[in-house]
Amino acid sequence: MCASTRRTHGSGFAKAPSASIADLKKTGMDTVANLIYSVSPRHTDEYYARKAKEAAASNPWRICFKDVGGLLTPERARTLIPVVLKSAGKIPVEFHAHCNSGQAPLCYLEGVKLGMRILHTAVPPLANGSSQPSIFNIAHNLRALGYTPMVDLKPLEAVEKHFTAVARKSGLPIGKPVEYDQSQYLHQVPGGMISNMRHQLKIVGMEHKMEAALEEAAHVRKDFGYPIMVTPLSQYVGTQAAINVLLGERYKEVPLLGERYKEVPDQVIQYALGFWGKEAIEVMDPDIRDKILSRPRAKEWTQWQQPEPTLHEVRQKLGVHLSDEELILRFFAGDDYVNALPDGGKPREYLNGNLPLVRLIEQLSQRKGSNQIFIAAQPAQGFESNLYPATRLLRQDGEKNRGVARAEKTHPRKTEG
Repeated sequence: MCASTRRTHGSGFAKAPSASIADLKKTGMDTVANLIYSVSPRHTDEYYARKAKEAAASNPWRICFKDVGGLLTPERARTLIPVVLKSAGKIPVEFHAHCNSGQAPLCYLEGVKLGMRILHTAVPPLANGSSQPSIFNIAHNLRALGYTPMVDLKPLEAVEKHFTAVARKSGLPIGKPVEYDQSQYLHQVPGGMISNMRHQLKIVGMEHKMEAALEEAAHVRKDFGYPIMVTPLSQYVGTQAAINVLLGERYKEVPLLGERYKEVPDQVIQYALGFWGKEAIEVMDPDIRDKILSRPRAKEWTQWQQPEPTLHEVRQKLGVHLSDEELILRFFAGDDYVNALPDGGKPREYLNGNLPLVRLIEQLSQRKGSNQIFIAAQPAQGFESNLYPATRLLRQDGEKNRGVARAEKTHPRKTEG
């Protein structure tokens, strides 16, 4: 279980979640207790009933039942969602699921049938794939089932149109439904992290070890006591699995505990010490935990305490003239990551793709065979345009106007809309 505000999300706390939520509420924030779905021998109905009751006891604004790995099936939803809703009592429960296995849209429909009333969706082209289900698809299917979605889809049509144009112009992927992958249930490594692992292995010339690293991730997760596979815990599992494989420890004919975990990163030591949730101390394999904490580096971390700098101290360290947005980015992500972003992370500017004429001019201006565009407005008749010179015919249709832009290499010929 994790706590979050409406805008931020944390995966582990030095204090109990209820204490963290209480601290956040004192600052005037509405808090959400996140209940993360996972598949393991210890993530049973009884486990989720207990965690949902603990979350409700802290009196958060809402509880969010989250399937970030896209692992929930419609069959499991039918048995687990009633348990969560009952244990949450009067606290409203949100449903947040990802489409990694292609089942989230179906689980949403089952959730509504069982009493869920708040669903997290996405607007295409940022829906589907490893994201949330499309709001248009969910709303359509709920209407087909006789429900009335409390959302106005009309304004979102322009949003979809705009960002689809941005994606196509920038060569960005457009979300689409994914095929079911049974191997996802074996290692449970999130889709975004798989691509990151593959990239890191490729850098060191070990991309061919990818499947072995995923297999090892299943073993590491078991050793760690089956942590929920969300940031940052999934990174710790995946990183340790890659280290074990790259060092070849799992494939040597030596005692298992004598060779695996020969090298561990600081974050794994922190996990074993309970910095990322006290639950780890209780559920880790005791032999593995002892092996991790027996090294000198672990003793250095034993007395460490999380620094709590003031906002003034953070500004003095990172830059007194930074905007609030950049300050937060640099504090949480680090200077190296922010500096690596194109233009320092500043968003690109795009023309309004809802205006057909603007879109036409933008496309024409990018043609190398032309150096001038002439447009003359003709009230009640549309417009006429000349392109000097051009080699192809372009047609642009508006709701009321129809214009043809055409040019010849010698004497341009005017066309009227």
